[in-house]
Amino acid sequence: MKQYKNYLMDMDGVLVRGKTAIPGAQSFIDGLNARGLKYLVLTNNPMYTPRDLAHRLQTSGLQVPIDRIFTSAIATARFLQRQRPNGKAFVIGESGLTDAIHSTGYVMTETEPDYVVLGETHGYNVAQITKAIRLIAAGARFIATNPDPSGPTEDGLAPACGAMAALIKEATGVAPYFIGKPNPYMMRSALNFLGAHSEETIMIGDRMDTDIVGAVSSGLDTALVLTGVTKREEISRFPYQPTYVLESIGDIELA
Repeated sequence: MKQYKNYLMDMDGVLVRGKTAIPGAQSFIDGLNARGLKYLVLTNNPMYTPRDLAHRLQTSGLQVPIDRIFTSAIATARFLQRQRPNGKAFVIGESGLTDAIHSTGYVMTETEPDYVVLGETHGYNVAQITKAIRLIAAGARFIATNPDPSGPTEDGLAPACGAMAALIKEATGVAPYFIGKPNPYMMRSALNFLGAHSEETIMIGDRMDTDIVGAVSSGLDTALVLTGVTKREEISRFPYQPTYVLESIGDIELA
């Protein structure tokens, strides 16, 4: 693998599997820090703030600074501020999303919002979904943080943002604009956050259908690690291919 100036990496399946750190993950982070290389941990999970996620990684034995974590909620807030500065939004989500949107100067309201923003939550509320449907039908623009239809919990699968977005789309006839991976906007926003250039950056991910395609669409080199969702035998099925395929992030050597 060639050497890069900047590294983007997914979190689940790349750095951790559940609550367990991937072997070699901390050594890789330590290597980036020692060499002064720029990096960001990218996650489609919009529920938690970077501080929350840093703590979660810490409990798994990984030390990642808060300012090195970039979520779909942060990307969503940056998108809103670029499109319609200091606007209004009706938001369905947890503190990771509401904090990010508040930080850009947005007002959260049910009264004539510019946007309805759908994120992840610990329990979707029928009254909130109904309110979102009515606001979108009345003309509010529809934004969703990430297209994931379901997510794992300790009790099994639970509906996630993509599933709720599909419900709202069916009710209103209005499709959402998804901000998170695989939308290249997530990658470009992360690059801008870092002050990095795509030609000097690699994306490390475990999913061909989000991490790799989003990075390829953004002009980044890619490394697929086999510690997460995508299996080696599945790679050839995709029309786009990763630049590198590795067993894990621990196999990446830094000069």
